[in-house]
Amino acid sequence: MTDTHCHLYVKEFEHDIQLVIERAGAAGVSKFYLPAIDSSTHSDMIALEEKFKGVCFSMIGLHPCSVKEDYEKELTIIEEYLKQRKFSAIGETGLDFYWDTNFKKEQYIALERQILLALQYQLPLVLHTRSAMQETIDVIKKYASAGLKGVFHCFGGNLDEAKQIIESNFLLGIGGVVTYKNSGLADVLPDISMEHIVLETDAPYLSPVPYRGKRNESSYLTEVVKKIAAIKNIEVDEVISATTLNADKLFGNIQ
Repeated sequence: MTDTHCHLYVKEFEHDIQLVIERAGAAGVSKFYLPAIDSSTHSDMIALEEKFKGVCFSMIGLHPCSVKEDYEKELTIIEEYLKQRKFSAIGETGLDFYWDTNFKKEQYIALERQILLALQYQLPLVLHTRSAMQETIDVIKKYASAGLKGVFHCFGGNLDEAKQIIESNFLLGIGGVVTYKNSGLADVLPDISMEHIVLETDAPYLSPVPYRGKRNESSYLTEVVKKIAAIKNIEVDEVISATTLNADKLFGNIQ
């Protein structure tokens, strides 16, 4: 299995990251993709990638919730990093109008700038969207013909939104939310082919049932897989093989 979205470099894991990686390995997770947040965490993220070379892969990007007055400086830092070394993706970026809309205009600018970087460096784009699903889709649609590809991380939208995302060459990142009773994904996923889905945890956040409320970790991906298999009435092995292949195709530029 591949965990396509996990923040294993944050302080919640500082005391037992070795065990977290080992537990995930025992559960069958062999690759971990690390989405960036902002310049305050880039060095920790890259250090973790160095420690677990060939297992952990860093992205580079600016999270929409980190888009503030200094967003131009943050974007310049990203550009400098990209000149120096390879990354697995641009992200996580996107639009988040849930917590704060004071920097709405700047979020759009930061997203478009990162889209252009993804195209320039031929990297996938990893998107975060909250209270802004259609707005994010509308931005992405403009670049579909340019070859932009990526994943809508933590997808929790409806079937129409899922279809628009797929038509825009993006995958759906499915994590712990699929195990939540009222997530709505049980009504959406039966109509989505497995070729459009990748697995994620968003660790340490959004733990699946039965771990909800506890720190999430990559080994809990097994619960996500079981739930997807049950919803789609297919074998667990089919979920694993399809999503792993999808992740390898998406991030294949550095493997």
